[in-house]
Amino acid sequence: MFNTAGILQVVGIFEESRMRLRQVALVAEKLEPVREQLFCLLGIEKDFADPGVGEFGLENSVMSIGDTFLEVVAPIQSGTAAGRLLTTRGGDGGYMVMVQVDDLAPYAAHTEALQLRKIWQVDRPEVKAFHLHPKDIGAAIVSIDQMNPATSWLWGGPDWVEETARHAESICAVDIQSEDAQQLAQQWANSLMCSAQAQGDGAVITLTDGQINFSNATDGRGPGVSGLCLAVKDINRVKEQAAVMGLHWVDDGVSVCGTRLRFEAVPEE
Repeated sequence: MFNTAGILQVVGIFEESRMRLRQVALVAEKLEPVREQLFCLLGIEKDFADPGVGEFGLENSVMSIGDTFLEVVAPIQSGTAAGRLLTTRGGDGGYMVMVQVDDLAPYAAHTEALQLRKIWQVDRPEVKAFHLHPKDIGAAIVSIDQMNPATSWLWGGPDWVEETARHAESICAVDIQSEDAQQLAQQWANSLMCSAQAQGDGAVITLTDGQINFSNATDGRGPGVSGLCLAVKDINRVKEQAAVMGLHWVDDGVSVCGTRLRFEAVPEE
């Protein structure tokens, strides 16, 4: 039974709060092969390597897709959380979901009241953010971020506006799987002060911009980020590029980095 009563009580106070899906991170055993695949498939020429991820024992690539971002991280030393996730889920896959809000303070107070652990946080003039422990929120690390100004995105690097993908417009959804999709959706909604709606056996959280889909795991890999959806203006161009790369197109997309990339056509302006 999908019970949203608790969720609706939570969002009543903050019903005007804006939240958008801004970045999705994947984890790979080796960075470069995945980076090259995504460059070719999405029409990306330049990315941003964030030196800050070194404190987590990682290297990364952040690619701008419109004003949303796709990141790939890879461990460069033993004993990292990313390395443990690769072992737990049996290979490359999803890693983190990052959402942007206008004011971080209510979310910080709310997650503290729920006793959700923060595994990292920052408070600077240009950014305030924290990461929630995946064992507390479930399935993935979740980052809640406030940027100043709101149109910026520090994690994308200084030149992301000029470096955006040619073959994709934005990340419009992220897919999360678990053994009980509706229970996990309710847990995320309660944590993020928003609402979730049942969809068949799964559920969806619709944000101000973007959505988070929850489905029951069927691949034996357990809970985690299983896919994402990218808006494109010319889906045939993406399909042709996938064929050139030898990627197997099924239904609406392909698999890269152990993650299902779905593509959704958007009308030309």
